[in-house]
Amino acid sequence: MSVVLTYKSKEIKSPLNYIGGKSRLLPQLLPLFPKEIDNFVDLFCGGCNVGINANANKIYFNDNLVYLIEMYKVFQEKGLDETLWYIEKRIDEFQLSLTNELGYNQLRKIYNKEKNPLDLFVLIAFSFNHQIRFNNNHEFNNPFGRERSSFNPTMRQNLEDFIIEIKENNVIFSSVDFEQFDFENFTNNDFVYCDPPYLITCGTYNDGKRGFKGWSEREEKSLLKILDNLNYQGIKFALSNVLEHKGKENKILKNWVETNDYQVNYFNYNYSNSNYQTIDRNKNASVEVLITNYDPPKQLKQYPLFD
Repeated sequence: MSVVLTYKSKEIKSPLNYIGGKSRLLPQLLPLFPKEIDNFVDLFCGGCNVGINANANKIYFNDNLVYLIEMYKVFQEKGLDETLWYIEKRIDEFQLSLTNELGYNQLRKIYNKEKNPLDLFVLIAFSFNHQIRFNNNHEFNNPFGRERSSFNPTMRQNLEDFIIEIKENNVIFSSVDFEQFDFENFTNNDFVYCDPPYLITCGTYNDGKRGFKGWSEREEKSLLKILDNLNYQGIKFALSNVLEHKGKENKILKNWVETNDYQVNYFNYNYSNSNYQTIDRNKNASVEVLITNYDPPKQLKQYPLFD
């Protein structure tokens, strides 16, 4: 099977404001991927910012947040006009606006009872910071985004572009746990990208208290073992993560990289307007990296793991 170039001339923006999304990093991230890819796996896809901008014969989007994947599948299956019509109808029906919190709460109550995937998107459009949050009973509980959130023209355009992209390309959505994803039939023409929860950043979305699986040292080590197996099979992978964050370091990750001699590519990422060279002067800086089992076509600055 022929393979294609890795990234596109026009960036497709996710319609979601997903925590940990890589939209701002794409100009640095995408050139580090292999130039030719058959099957692209976005194992922790979230808002799909990375996979949607990668060219491949087939793109697999996977996330264990089943309600998110159900929403993407409806986007893919329904006609674009039908989806937009439904969204506008719900906005009118509940008189959703920058100030109508009552209408928002009414729709949220209905969604938590019926779990209509398109209702979830409407809620996200009017929720605080356009974010997704569930409680331990799998009820959507993100508060209303008063005077801030709406289905604005930018969000509408991003949604249209996103839906067109997943319809026109060979895209597969799945919601299995990362440990259950089947890599058996993948080859050295394929590529696996991982952007898991970060062990040392303690995000509320990965604390295990939202009704979905959390992230601990056990999951961290399990993922690294899976990546080692991919390397053994000759399959290229890239792992986004942070080595250091607010004075903490991920020793498990550092030891794994050093033991296996994987490539570490450091980003100049504005968590606090600093990069690795300024880490000693700014203890709140994050050292964000892309770890690969291949030499990227375009390399970023390289620094030792330890001073």
